Amino acid sequence: MQEDFLHYLWKHKKINFNTLSTTKGEKITVINVGEHNYNTGPDFFNAQLKIGNQLWAGNLEIHLQSSDWYVHNHENDSNYDNVILHVVWEHDIEIFRKDNTEIPTLELKHYVPEETLRNYQKLFNQSQKWINCENDLHIVDEFTVSNWLERLYFERLERKAEDVSKILEQNTNDWEAVLFKLLSKNFGLKINSESFFSIANSFDFSIIRKQQSRQLSVEALLFGQADLLNEDIQYSYYIALQNEYQFLKQKFNLSSKNVIPLQFFRLRPANFPTIRLSQLANLYHSHHNIFSKIIETKSLNEFYNLFSIETSIFWETHYTFNKESKSAKKRLTKSFIHLLLINTILPIKFSYAKYQGKLIDNEIIQIIQQIASEKNSIVNKFNGLKKISNNAMQSQAIIELKTNYCDKNKCLQCAIGNVVLNRN
Repeated sequence: MQEDFLHYLWKHKKINFNTLSTTKGEKITVINVGEHNYNTGPDFFNAQLKIGNQLWAGNLEIHLQSSDWYVHNHENDSNYDNVILHVVWEHDIEIFRKDNTEIPTLELKHYVPEETLRNYQKLFNQSQKWINCENDLHIVDEFTVSNWLERLYFERLERKAEDVSKILEQNTNDWEAVLFKLLSKNFGLKINSESFFSIANSFDFSIIRKQQSRQLSVEALLFGQADLLNEDIQYSYYIALQNEYQFLKQKFNLSSKNVIPLQFFRLRPANFPTIRLSQLANLYHSHHNIFSKIIETKSLNEFYNLFSIETSIFWETHYTFNKESKSAKKRLTKSFIHLLLINTILPIKFSYAKYQGKLIDNEIIQIIQQIASEKNSIVNKFNGLKKISNNAMQSQAIIELKTNYCDKNKCLQCAIGNVVLNRN
């Protein structure tokens, strides 16, 4: 039994409110259950009750046992002086205020329907379950699932917006700089994301602005800060990069001492950091003020055109600096553009709209729902239980569901968990 379950029963009126009485036999009439408090202090604020013939307005505290009041030292905390009802699962001791008046107690275990309790116990039976509701997910209707996943997707965007706000503050409200750093992180993919992010953080974005008219200069900046220009390689392109970087390093007093080393191991050649850095450099060489263009872009096809980017010519015959390969154009694929949209571009658009006090939810939904569902262990496992992810909005929502609800046993705050709990 968890206190969260008692909060749920009280907040959502899952008990028969018409028959409630205190442990002393006084009738309880609930006028207002109060406002659920998720911070310190009593569990519900501003409740309105009638106990016997007396009207009360104040706070409620909920515990598994009455004696938990003293275990938690509430008798010494002035925040609890205005508690008008103590709601417990089991009443084992009388509770008194500082003025020695007794706090009325409601013992919930006598009022919970057996079916609700049985469903709760089944839901939280943790024996070898991947998620609590894995045996019951199939009973949840499509409408509930669809609406819940949409809400979860925007919860995920809200959380990402908080991260964007922190980076924005660190960069004196320069949205172009924030975009560059988050795009860099995304270009590094999972293995090199932190390394690419450290490269982007190793110099001021104003240098990109000053140099982006010359592709070689932007490449030299990124490759140099990535510590990739220290070898004795006799390609003219490599030597040109070295010379350009030495000029930039002296001019802007550059240092790469805090840059995380790049990884090539276990990467497909197309995802080598050399290729991704060249593509990133070409993106910023090709598009000045790309942040504004992203904000103005409204459709998936327009994003495909905006990110129609390839490497510089040298990388058409190379994956690393010192070994030639079969000639091939190395353009950003649609699947890679999808990753940029999911992880950086749409969160940035959402964050900027929120910053401006605008609502662009429908625009974001229209784009994200056109992108195919991601394939990973979480999405695949959910779809094995019930096919619920058909696009990227739903796959992102499923990741949010698993990491911030299922893994934390927050079934009582989950729309799916509520259906399972309230089934007949």
